[in-house]
Order: sequence, then C-alpha cells, then structure tokens
Amino acid sequence: MNFLPKSTFKTILLGAAASALLVGTASAADVQPAVVFDMGGKFDKSFNQGVYDGVEKFKSETGIEYREFEVTNEAQREQALRRMAQRGADPVLGIGFAQAPALEKVAKEFPDTRFAIIDMVVDLPNVRSIVFKEHEGSFLVGALAALASESGKVGFVGGMDIPLIRRFACGYEQGAKHINADAEVVQNMTGTTPAAWNDPGRGGELTKSQFERGVDVVYAAAGGTGVGVYQAAKDAGKLAIGVDSNQNYMHPGTMLTSMLKRVDVAAYNVFMDSKNDAFTPGIQVLGLAEEGVGWALDEHNESLVTGEMKATVEEVSAKIKSGEIKVHDYTSDNTCDY
Repeated sequence: MNFLPKSTFKTILLGAAASALLVGTASAADVQPAVVFDMGGKFDKSFNQGVYDGVEKFKSETGIEYREFEVTNEAQREQALRRMAQRGADPVLGIGFAQAPALEKVAKEFPDTRFAIIDMVVDLPNVRSIVFKEHEGSFLVGALAALASESGKVGFVGGMDIPLIRRFACGYEQGAKHINADAEVVQNMTGTTPAAWNDPGRGGELTKSQFERGVDVVYAAAGGTGVGVYQAAKDAGKLAIGVDSNQNYMHPGTMLTSMLKRVDVAAYNVFMDSKNDAFTPGIQVLGLAEEGVGWALDEHNESLVTGEMKATVEEVSAKIKSGEIKVHDYTSDNTCDY
C-alpha cells in the first residue's frame, strides 16, 4: 500500500516505540474509550456495524462503557472528535477514510490523548492508523464468483467512487480472471458523494441492470447500499457477495459468501490495548497473512460452496500469502493493469 512515501513509513516505524512511551501512560482506570461512526451509521450491516460489533465485544468483556456518535453530515466529524477529546475520552476511534483530516487536526490539539483511525493513515505520534489489503480479500471472492458463475459474467457495485473502493473492484476482477481468463466483470459505482453509502434503492437498480446484461453473481462494496444489491439478487434468483461483515445470514441461499474485513478486531484491539497499557501508534497493515481479510463460510452458504470450490479458494489464498500470486493494488498507481 502506498498511502505514504517510504521515508515517512520508516520514520513512523522507528518512532513507534518512543511514541508509545508518550501516549501509553494512562492506567486502565483512566480508559474512557469513544468511537465516532461515519456516514451510514452503526447499523449499516456492513463496515460501521463491524466496528460496532468490535467495541460491543470490548464492553461485554470488560464492563467498560464507551461514548459514541454517529455522523450524519460531513461537518459533524471534527466537532464530534473534538467533543470526545474535550470530555476526556481516551482513546478516540474515528471510522473511515473521510475522518482523516478532522482527526489529524484534533489529534494535534490533544497530543496526550490516544487516537486511532480505520481506513486511512494519519502520521502523528499519538495516532494508530489501521488499513487493510482489501484487494487480497476481494481477489478470493472474485475467484469464488467465477467458480459459481454459469454465464461467465460477474458484477461489482461500489459505493462512493474513490480509490479505496476501486481497490476492492480491481482485486475482485483479478480473482475472477484468475479462474476464468475470459470472465467479464461489469462494474458500477453508486455515486460520488457520501450519500452513495446509504442508497439501497440505487444499489438495487444498478444490480438489476447488471443482471439484464447477463451477470449472475454480484459483489457489493457499498456500505448500506449493499442491502439493495442483495435484495435484488434474491428477487432475481441470482447470487450476491457481501462485504466487511459476514452478511451471509441476510439472504441464505442468495449470499454466495462475504469478503471479511476485520474492522471488528481492529476496533476491539484499539480499546483493549489502551486498557492494557499496550497501545502503540503507527501504521498497521492487515491482509490475508495477518488474518485482516478473508471470506466467510458458514451454515448460511455452505450449500452454495462445493468442496472443490472451497479447495480452490484455499489454494489461491495460500499462494497470495506466500507471494506466489501477487494481487495488484489499485491505489499504488490508480490503475487496474496486472
């Protein structure tokens, strides 16, 4: 991932241990965690809800309550983060790439408060930045889509048209074509504003259009918009692939699988590490090898995944982990040439 120049990565990594001494001095009794959810809300059944599951797990295990806020417009991000810090919250967790400018500003104002952000890098000594190799997980579900497709045409519906979502799409396309070099991958983005994360109606319309073009498996990386994608697949008798959280339960028999992005684990670790005086700033990059991404197989989709399909995906996963298969990262050069 090329979020920052290599020199900056090196500086952050070298300074992580020293920085931890500065920001890791709070005792467990001082931990007052807070989370600022982004557009779509904590019950979007996808990205935000994965974080919610993680912080709820922390609360249930420790008995420690956390503060929370759900952003409904862009102006609220900075206000919410600052308000949490002013009220003594520590750590403060911001959800989503769009919170990066606000979190950077507020983290500078409160250098003794620990902050964390999921899906973007903020280069400050009191911030933990957690990013994922979504292209690796998407490669796996792309391979599975191609294995399940009867038409040789698979679809992708993204949320907001940004490089991060293009990374999902590019990984998915690579996985499908790894299995079937002649596979056709039809792609649509829902929009160019944050509203694209919560527009199930538009997601359903795009999905129906793809089905009319012969697609029989569709992957959504679109937050709450994905709900419409999955419903359209169910109505049409086609297959769908969920994202971020395990969404297989939503429509058993329709959901082929879900691409797991373990934001739940990332959020849980931010809070628990802070409680245990083990919080470290810097960059965490989580891919298949780190079990940060993967695919879901459970009682809701096991009838759709044959033993041969499972074995093939597991083989592909092992080759990605070993480096035998190199998955191109769209954000490295803003292309999907591979």
